[in-house]
Amino acid sequence: MNHNRVRRRTIRRSMRLVAVLAVLVSAAPVRSVAAQAPIPVLAGMSASASSLRDSVVALARAQIGTRYRHGGASPQKGFDCSGLVQYVMARFAMIVPRTAKQQAAVGVPVERDTSLLRPGDLLTFAAAGRASISHIGIYVGDGRFVHASSVAGRVIESPLNRAPAPKIKVWRGVARIPWTDDTPMTTASLFATPER
Repeated sequence: MNHNRVRRRTIRRSMRLVAVLAVLVSAAPVRSVAAQAPIPVLAGMSASASSLRDSVVALARAQIGTRYRHGGASPQKGFDCSGLVQYVMARFAMIVPRTAKQQAAVGVPVERDTSLLRPGDLLTFAAAGRASISHIGIYVGDGRFVHASSVAGRVIESPLNRAPAPKIKVWRGVARIPWTDDTPMTTASLFATPER
């Protein structure tokens, strides 16, 4: 029992550290990242970041089947796309805005290239022929993402390379939540001043 309490406390502290670092990083100027360009402040949080990404994916997938509800932000009442993202991220101490358009501006922009995607990335979508973001989902790996679909009427997992259809929105971009850096960490790099 005591071991579990200590473990939960350690996990909470780690999540707080990640949240604080995310705030620090998000205050920096926004720039596109390439596959080999890690965020220096978070360099090395690889094992915990990977575990955190896996947890985000597991929680997102746990919501599959929950009904769609415009403005919904809980499993009990249902989700819309941004409500699902907000709910999942809040469980990991990452506070994101409420709408898909606002959420698209959170995190670090990543090139729209499937080989650069990491589980936990936020995928943004817009209606065909429009630039304004109107849908968002969570990338879960293997070319798939979880999202609350108004067309399906529930939270579903879909392939990213879906065939075009009138009600299917077009993939527009990627926002990487700062905890998803994959580089090995050293204690010195955690406290190093980022070179920007």
